[in-house]
Amino acid sequence: MATFAVSGATLGVARPAGAGGGLLPRSGSERRGGVDLPSLLLRKKDSSRAVLSRAASPGKVLVPDGESDDLASPAQPEELQIPEDIEEQTAEVNMTGGTAEKLESSEPTQGIVETITDGVTKGVKELVVGEKPRVVPKPGDGQKIYEIDPTLKDFRSHLDYRYSEYRRIRAAIDQHEGGLEAFSRGYEKLGFTRSAEGITYREWAPGAHSAALVGDFNNWNPNADTMTRDDYGVWEIFLPNNADGSPAIPHGSRVKIRMDTPSGVKDSISAWIKFSVQAPGEIPFNGIYYDPPEEEKYVFQHPQPKRPESLRIYESHIGMSSPEPKINSYANFRDEVLPRIKRLGYNAVQIMAIQEHSYYASFGYHVTNFFAPSSRFGTPEDLKSLIDRAHELGLLVLMDIVHSHSSNNTLDGLNGFDGTDTHYFHGGPRGHHWMWDSRLFNYGSWEVLRFLLSNARWWLEEYKFDGFRFDGVTSMMYTHHGLQMTFTGNYGEYFGFATDVDAVVYLMLVNDLIHGLYPDAVSIGEDVSGMPTFCIPVPDGGVGFDYRLHMAVADKWIELLKQSDESWKMGDIVHTLTNRRWLEKCVTYAESHDQALVGDKTIAFWLMDKDMYDFMALDRPSTPRIDRGIALHKMIRLVTMGLGGEGYLNFMGNEFGHPEWIDFPRGPQTLPTGKVLPGNNNSYDKCRRRFDLGDADFLRYRGMQEFDQAMQHLEEKYGFMTSEHQYVSRKHEEDKVIIFERGDLVFVFNFHWSNSFFDYRVGCSRPGKYKVALDSDDALFGGFSRLDHDVDYFTTEHPHDNRPRSFSVYTPSRTAVVYALTE
Repeated sequence: MATFAVSGATLGVARPAGAGGGLLPRSGSERRGGVDLPSLLLRKKDSSRAVLSRAASPGKVLVPDGESDDLASPAQPEELQIPEDIEEQTAEVNMTGGTAEKLESSEPTQGIVETITDGVTKGVKELVVGEKPRVVPKPGDGQKIYEIDPTLKDFRSHLDYRYSEYRRIRAAIDQHEGGLEAFSRGYEKLGFTRSAEGITYREWAPGAHSAALVGDFNNWNPNADTMTRDDYGVWEIFLPNNADGSPAIPHGSRVKIRMDTPSGVKDSISAWIKFSVQAPGEIPFNGIYYDPPEEEKYVFQHPQPKRPESLRIYESHIGMSSPEPKINSYANFRDEVLPRIKRLGYNAVQIMAIQEHSYYASFGYHVTNFFAPSSRFGTPEDLKSLIDRAHELGLLVLMDIVHSHSSNNTLDGLNGFDGTDTHYFHGGPRGHHWMWDSRLFNYGSWEVLRFLLSNARWWLEEYKFDGFRFDGVTSMMYTHHGLQMTFTGNYGEYFGFATDVDAVVYLMLVNDLIHGLYPDAVSIGEDVSGMPTFCIPVPDGGVGFDYRLHMAVADKWIELLKQSDESWKMGDIVHTLTNRRWLEKCVTYAESHDQALVGDKTIAFWLMDKDMYDFMALDRPSTPRIDRGIALHKMIRLVTMGLGGEGYLNFMGNEFGHPEWIDFPRGPQTLPTGKVLPGNNNSYDKCRRRFDLGDADFLRYRGMQEFDQAMQHLEEKYGFMTSEHQYVSRKHEEDKVIIFERGDLVFVFNFHWSNSFFDYRVGCSRPGKYKVALDSDDALFGGFSRLDHDVDYFTTEHPHDNRPRSFSVYTPSRTAVVYALTE
């Protein structure tokens, strides 16, 4: 039988919530924008009922009880937490040697423990009754990566070990859980589930000594509904329906689990809670039993769009998406912002801060309740309505999902949930991210795998998200988390003892799940390290992401903006934009939300600074700084989209050069050193998006917005980001000119601050007539209209810049012009 290590971490004990009472919308410190939660105002009437506690069915949980194998793996977990009995060919890898040797065996490896499953996994087949189960394809051999990149052969021992671990876990899931499809439905067994007879509540909390379900429904009486524990740490209770057939727990009422733990008695929100709300005057959130009647449930009306060839992503945050200084709502975003995104020409919206987070200023990255959409913006049904409307508009909806770490809150988060330090997380320093002040998951734990895989499945299944942008993947893949680490591209930096193989295997599993069950879903990973094989399919030996977020580009632009124009190197720009791994797609951006945060500057603010306050109106003279800023703002965005990758991302508002920065409402903060950091008087003034500036035809912001819109529609028409034909023909340092081809388009950038060039020869591959398709100097875009768009440009058989043909153009200073081959 397995045992669980219990640490003596000291946790704050949550005070029992007051008896009775519903939950009201927040007011005062956080202004709301049209968020109405009437269904949460229910109050349990006093009534007597019989309490039935049912013991968990004896079953199975895959818990370790034995020694790990002798394979020397990078960043081995402290103790083995998955079974080893895989009745198939297993690759055993000698990490000190070179090539992995496959050892055929028809019997389980010696020393493997017998595993059993508990009530959590019992009845897996019941989950798919009535429908044809979806199945994740079987693993491949993982060897194609060596064909794609022969350099990887020098690290075959590590990579083959990684793939053998992935195959081992996949086989264990297939054997003991019925496959990834069933394993990823943990939310149908754990947390609150409803049947015709009543409500069952289950929670995995092996460190707890006793547990009871408390809430408004039983006046927070810890003796009314005590739970029973099976041998493997799963607590359970069944609440039959009331005599009139109504559920024992009213929809919208508060619920928590009260546990006696090694750290004391504490009330916690279920790890699987589907909704949580912060009551007026309280700091911790309250778990909400969310089970609306059928007539209140949102029913999706529109099919999910097919994945486009190229992604043009509009990165968004619901709360700050209003021009007004308030917290915006799902409903307002649906009605006001989604049509704007569609009009601008983007084909996907990426939404941040969906998972509930108690600290608003964390930008949604300190998640407290992983299965609950943030209640600041409205109800789960409101979010579903938003997503359905996006689908009606033909927009993909991507979720910024956080599986890299968790809030360290003990009252309303997962930290110390069962009173131990090692429940969902690594113990000791490895379980704490010193820079983010958050907890780090133990990806070698079976139940952590169930939790996170089910979480990804939940958002795709219940809310119809079209994919994810996985946050903080670099932090996951290395035990140093990428901190104080400079990646030089040496493969030893990626495949060594600093690599957290458990985390990488989890990423392979979740990508397996996403692509196996939802073939059109998109998976984007935020990785700054440049991990090889990151965007290679899992069957081929890769990590399995569709796209890597190309983070180096934004850093390069900030670096250049701190220099004079004369110092810009065209070759350096081109190298940064094109420095991508073969066959691995990238989503690139000139700036994201990171560059907009307080303490940093947007590109527009770097370029124009304080002049933006006084010289953006068209009825007053411009300044050289404004003229330069508007011109370079357009050029930077177009060259980034043109050369940077197969996808493009823009943070909302930056398309028109949103002024200033983002600063969440905050009060003064006292550091452990005693130093006091001043707040901003809890102001929302800098925590909004002034879309009115981009729409105003009397401001210069309008021109930048019009250009961004034209740029998106140009990509929609020509699909140049995913064109197979790509060639950079010129990187001229003296002229400050960059010329390249993508598809049937030729891009000409003149970054020179003063020199315009007549009869400038442009090399090209395809003969015919070219026309101006996009001109950053157009008056509509705030330019000076120095080009005649009616001119035809005919090619000649005059080789130039290693191209077989060429044509001559006039290229004004600080302009970008795109020429299209006409039929």
